[in-house]
Order: sequence, then C-alpha cells, then structure tokens
Amino acid sequence: MAVRIRFPFSILLFASSLLFLSTAIATSVEYCKKGADYPVKVSGVEISPNPVARGEPATFTISASTEDGISKGKLVIDVKYFFFHVHEESHDICEETSCPVLTGDFVLAHRQTLPSITPPGSYTITMKMLGEDGKQLTCIMFDFSIGVMSSVADS
Repeated sequence: MAVRIRFPFSILLFASSLLFLSTAIATSVEYCKKGADYPVKVSGVEISPNPVARGEPATFTISASTEDGISKGKLVIDVKYFFFHVHEESHDICEETSCPVLTGDFVLAHRQTLPSITPPGSYTITMKMLGEDGKQLTCIMFDFSIGVMSSVADS
C-alpha cells in the first residue's frame, strides 16, 4: 500500500522561492568615500548566482540613478582576494548598459565567467564609474563569494 503525502500549495511556493533566493541575492554596497556626493547614486547590487561558481557565468547587476545624462564613460573594476589585488579590468559603460543613459534610474549588468582555477573564498570588488571627461561619477565596494564546490568545467 503506497502512502501519499500532499503538500499545501503555499509550502511548495515557499520552497520554490528559497530555490530562487539561493541563485540571486542582493548584497550590501558601500561607497568608497563615506559622505561623498557622487553624481551617480547606487541603490543596490545583485549577484547571480550567489555564491559565484568557478568556470560558470555570473552576472553582477547594479541599480543606480543619475541627475545628469551619461553618453560615454568607463567602468573600472578592481578585485581583491582578502587584501591581495588579483585582477583589474576596464569596460566601456555603453557595453554594460544602454547609452545614452538619461536622467533617472538605470541598470548596469556585467557578466563574467571566472576561470575554473579561481580559488574559493571571499572577494571584494571596487567599481569606479568614470564620465567621458574622466571625472569619477561613482565608486562602490561590495563583497562576493566563490563557492567551494567544483564546477563542471573542473572535471
């Protein structure tokens, strides 16, 4: 005789939402200079998946707003593993969001695949956004983790 277990729909919905939360979680953000009045205000960063998997694509989505339009610029990303500088890269802002950026809210989305040999642990990203004249529009710092589990790319 088979025993049939029934779960209420609300429990299944809750379990499904936990699965989603494990893949995309907002992270806390700090400005590089406390009290600085940057022209671009960052309201949040979401990392997906979180923790990041080695050898798999990860997306860093930054929600921000500006009072001045942006037609050109550069995004400079600096990565530290504990206190050690491990990587720096630069991107055209218009590759990370639709340009021109009009006044108001906008989203930058940076997609990155970390090498499968990247050590697991905690990392800190410092992200500077520079305008076309080189003026700093914003500077933020946030942490992310690379999971301990090996990725498919490791095998």
